[in-house]
Amino acid sequence: MVTLVQLRVIDAVRRLGSVTAAAKELSYTQPAISHHLSRMEAQLGAQLLQRVGRGVRFTAAGRLLADRAAEIIGRVDSATAELTALVGLDAGRVRLAGFSSVMSSLAPPAAAILAERHPRLALGLADTHPEEALDLLRAGHVDVAVIFRYDDTAPEEDGIRLTHLLDDPLYLLTSGGGTRLTDHARTPWIGGCERCRTHLVDLCERAGFVPTLAYTTDDMVVMQSLVAAGLGVTTIPGLALRAHRHPAITATRLRVPPRRIYAATYGEPPDPPATAALVSALAEAAAR
Repeated sequence: MVTLVQLRVIDAVRRLGSVTAAAKELSYTQPAISHHLSRMEAQLGAQLLQRVGRGVRFTAAGRLLADRAAEIIGRVDSATAELTALVGLDAGRVRLAGFSSVMSSLAPPAAAILAERHPRLALGLADTHPEEALDLLRAGHVDVAVIFRYDDTAPEEDGIRLTHLLDDPLYLLTSGGGTRLTDHARTPWIGGCERCRTHLVDLCERAGFVPTLAYTTDDMVVMQSLVAAGLGVTTIPGLALRAHRHPAITATRLRVPPRRIYAATYGEPPDPPATAALVSALAEAAAR
């Protein structure tokens, strides 16, 4: 019989795309992950994966089992959350997914608030992009996803509920003069993640020029280091600047609409007590 542990293994390999990444997420060794996969294939009498270079490719049977595993794990985790709601906040676990600047600025003080008020409630953290965080929320792998929106007029899908945490202003980072976007029409630019990069290009085009993207990186610390080295300019949100600020950069707040930061939860209200406590802690951390 396939166990819940084995289902978590094949789900992690499917989501993350490799045995190595699955081992890291689940705190297993790579041989242990491979052993679980081999045991499942032997128990089921079906090949689940094929080795392709350094990666793996799922067979039709593997895809079917991985899809069902995600559903089962989500339901088990949701049931655990519901049981936590029944026993109150003296036990259990609540899980948060958020993007890097939130995880380095809002998550630590929110975790401290939660630990002070509910010391026996364990907090799990996942650092990921907003769309992936929402996928984890829908699947029941996390209880709260912190996301951002540049356009808050677009309706959310059924089941997703948003709690506004704060508005996050945007800053222009330079290593010297020029405090407007138009001052850097001919300057090399440093782009961030795909969604942020698209927003940067849109801002520059509205200012009357197309930016030359010389470098791209998702790491806000690396972005600041590149700017400090005189290799280009970039824009960066306030939360990322709060988490880390290179001493050799100049940060100028731009007069553009901020991105809006939300705590997303899933399902009909009210939220389970542990989820509600986490959202409350995030809101308090944001207000500070």
